[in-house]
Amino acid sequence: MPKQNGANGEHVVTMREVAKAAGVSIKTVSNVVNDYEFVSQATRDKVNKAIDELGYTLNVSARNLRRGQTGIIGLAIPDLQMPYFAQLSSLVIEEAKKLGMRVIVEPTQYSREGEIEALHGSQQTMIDGLIYSPLELDQDDVDQLDVDYPLVLVGERIFTDKVDHIATENVEGAKRATSYLLQTGCKRVAVVGVHPGEKVGSAALRYQGYLEALEEAGVEFDERLVVESGMWHRSDGVRVMNALLDSGVVPDGVVALNDMLASGVMHAIQMHNLRIPEDISVIGFDNSDDSQYLSPALTSIAPGLEAVARLSVKLLKDRIDGVSPSKDLKPEQKVFRKVSSSLVVRQSTKLPTNSLVV
Repeated sequence: MPKQNGANGEHVVTMREVAKAAGVSIKTVSNVVNDYEFVSQATRDKVNKAIDELGYTLNVSARNLRRGQTGIIGLAIPDLQMPYFAQLSSLVIEEAKKLGMRVIVEPTQYSREGEIEALHGSQQTMIDGLIYSPLELDQDDVDQLDVDYPLVLVGERIFTDKVDHIATENVEGAKRATSYLLQTGCKRVAVVGVHPGEKVGSAALRYQGYLEALEEAGVEFDERLVVESGMWHRSDGVRVMNALLDSGVVPDGVVALNDMLASGVMHAIQMHNLRIPEDISVIGFDNSDDSQYLSPALTSIAPGLEAVARLSVKLLKDRIDGVSPSKDLKPEQKVFRKVSSSLVVRQSTKLPTNSLVV
C-alpha cells in the first residue's frame, strides 16, 4: 500500500498501521480512538501502546467531517472506458441523486495498488461511504476490506461475510447463454475470455456456468473450444477469435464472457467471410448499451445493473444513517444479495429449434 505523506512530505501514520501493530482490526482502533465503551481494557491498552509507539495522531477535522456527513459517497471501479463500468457509474450517480447524495468516481485502472488506495487512501475523509468493485484483489485480500466506514462490495472477486455485498448471476447467466445456443441447434459451442487458473471472479464463474450447461445437455467437453483472454476488450476478442479460426477450429456458437469480447469475436467471424448467425451464433454478457447497435444486434445476458446500482446505493445510505437494511438482521450482520440476470435475444443467434426461450 502506498504510504501517506503530510504537507511537508513526512510520513503520516495511518489507522491501518496502528491496527497491524496492535494485532486488531481497523474498526477496533476506530472504536478506541473514538472512546467507544464496548472495548476490553486489554484491547484498549494494546491499541494505545501502538498509537504511542508509532506516533499516530487522530485527524480530528476528518473525523468530525465524517460524523457530520458530507453527502458524498465514493464509487471505485476498474475502468470508466469499459461499457459495463460506465453504465454502472451512471446508474449509481442517478440512484444517489434520488437520495440526495453525490458521487465521486475513482477509476482504479486495473491496479492492485489503486484498489488498495481506494480503500485506505486519504480521500476517504471526503466521503461517507464507498461502493467498491475490485478486479485485482482476490480472496486472499479479505483483510483489506477491514475499514472504519460503510462499505458495499460489488462484483465477484471476493466473497466474505465481513462486508455488505451485492453480486450478480455469473454462473446462472453463462449457463443460460450456453443452454440457449444448444437449444438453437449449436453443437460446438466455444467460450471466449477464460482466465486460466482463476478460482473466484467473473471469468471463473461464467466459465463454470458454461461447463454446467454442457454437462446438463450431455454435450462432450472439447478443450479446443475454450479460448483464453486475460483482458476483455474488443481488440482481445478479435485477436483470440482470429487465432481460433485460423487454427482450423470452427465452432457453430460462441459464448463471449462480455459484450466487448463479443463485438471483437463478431468482427473476426465476418472478416473470415462467415455469417452470423447462419454459420456461427454469438452471445455476449452484460447487455451493454452498444450491443443492440452491432450488426447483427447482439444477443446478451443482462446482469441487472439497474438493480445492482439501486440496492448498493440504498444499502450504503442505510449504513451511513445507522439504519438496519432489514428488520430480520442484527446491526452487525451483513447483507448478501444476488441480482437476477436475464437473456436478451437479438439477431446474433438463431431461434431455438423447439421455440422455447430460456
